[in-house]
Parts: sequence; C-alpha cells; structure tokens
Amino acid sequence: MRRRSQVRNVVEYCVALVAVTTLQWAPRKIAFFLARLYTHLLDRAIPRLRRVARQNLAMALPEFTPQRHAEIVDGVFLSVSRILVTFAKFPSIRRGYLGDWIRLEGGEYFDLARQAGRGVLVATAHLGNWELSAFTHALMTAPMHIVVRPLDNPKVDSLVERYRGLSGNYIIRKKEAARGILRALKAGDAVGILIDQNTTLEEGTFVDFFGIKTCAGTAFSAFHKHTGAAVVPGFALWEEREQKYVLRFYPEVPMTGDVQEDTQRVHAVLEAVIRQYPDQWLWIHRRWKTRPPGEPQLY
Repeated sequence: MRRRSQVRNVVEYCVALVAVTTLQWAPRKIAFFLARLYTHLLDRAIPRLRRVARQNLAMALPEFTPQRHAEIVDGVFLSVSRILVTFAKFPSIRRGYLGDWIRLEGGEYFDLARQAGRGVLVATAHLGNWELSAFTHALMTAPMHIVVRPLDNPKVDSLVERYRGLSGNYIIRKKEAARGILRALKAGDAVGILIDQNTTLEEGTFVDFFGIKTCAGTAFSAFHKHTGAAVVPGFALWEEREQKYVLRFYPEVPMTGDVQEDTQRVHAVLEAVIRQYPDQWLWIHRRWKTRPPGEPQLY
C-alpha cells in the first residue's frame, strides 16, 4: 500500500474537524442544512460514487426506472447527511436528548437472545444510521462491542473512535477482531458486525444478494458456529413521518451451523430490509466487485 503523506493526513483531519465542529454546535435545522451542503460537495467532488450507485441499482433493482434510481441515489446522500449530523451531536445525545433522535422497537428480540447466555451477534450493515445504532444501543440497553476497520488517516480515525466511545461501547479493531469477538461472546456480551461489504475470495463465499452472486464474509457465520451465539439483525432506520430514527431489532435468525447456508440466511434478511428502505443503504459501495472465478468484472 502506498504510504500516505502527512500533509494529506493533516488536511483531511482539518476538514473533518471543521465539519464535525460546525455540525455539533449548529442548531438542528442549520446542522441538517450544512450537512446536505457537505454531502452535495462530496457528490460533486467524487462523481464515481454516483456512477457506482446507479450501476448497482441497475443490476439489483432493474424493475425500477432510471428516474427512480436517481431518486434513490439522492436519498443515499441525504441519508449520509443525517449520519453526519447525528455523529457530530453524539455529545449532546449522550447528555439526555436521546428521545429527540431515536426510539427502540423490537427490543424484546435482543433481550431474549441475550438471556440465552451465549452472547449475541448483531447483524447490521451500512443501512440507515449504523453509527447512531451502535451509539444509542449502549444508552438504551447496555454497551456492546463493535467491530471497526481503522480509517486510513490515523488522525481522523482517532477523532471518530473518540466519538464512537462516548456512550461506553467497546471498540474491536478488525486486525484483532477474532480474539476480541470470541472473548466478548464467551462473556455473554453483544457484538455488532457490519456484514454488507465486499470481501475477497479467501475470506468469503458466494451467496445470492438481489439475484446477483456476491462475495460475503463467512467470519460472521463461523463465529456463530463456534460459539452458538444468537444472531439478531438490527438497524437504525429513518422514519420520515416521525422525523427520527427507529432502532429496530428483528427476530433471531435460525442458524443451521452450515456456514454457507447461514451466510445466505442472514443476507436474505438484510436484502428484505434494504428493499423496504432502498434510499438508506450505501449503494455507492462496489458491493459486487469480487466475482466468481472466470466471470468478468462488473465495475
């Protein structure tokens, strides 16, 4: 990997710090306006993101018109702007403004799973507001362990990690994830893992996702097989009518112990929820990048 320059790291950190600070201290309506401005600039500065999203939508949701695809992509950037605002306002949310931003639904599914005593694997994704989901879970129930990949910029990574830890969650870095996850599950704790990113042939298996073969990581299902931990999907989804998020847990996914089958089952649940909230999933990610041997690249 090419070494990042210190100048680039400092510039990116300054931009991130300015964005977070302005959004943190601005009144809510102004913060949302500023965040939409920031994501608009991101959209214009990196046109590849919109191109990837349009291509993904054409493949995954061909029944929709190009106009509907464009609306969904606009919704994705709007969703990202809401994530930016809530992330910046974590300090005030922690101080007692939780109900202004989110409510809990389906908490009984999580409680039942945890009472089994084998730990809980929370299957989540870049859907809705994954940052707020983990953050408020700690305030609504109990702190959990969240698996994260450190950002390429160590200065920005330090800033983000500090905000993520404000509600008491425990950070498990991806390089040391296996040991940390097993330790947490053995203690009966909950571990949140993002399951929707493209992975390599060595780390994944191909499952059906929106009718397209996608390479999905098998580690999640392997942790269940090794520990017997309950698997509960959970996402913080924006409800326009309420003008707030709902941290929604779904019934425990029945697992078979077969890693291939279980990975497919969890992704089937994820696909169903994305179809309900298509403009809240991160379509700008090249989800179908890894192809089965012999198949041409899609991007």
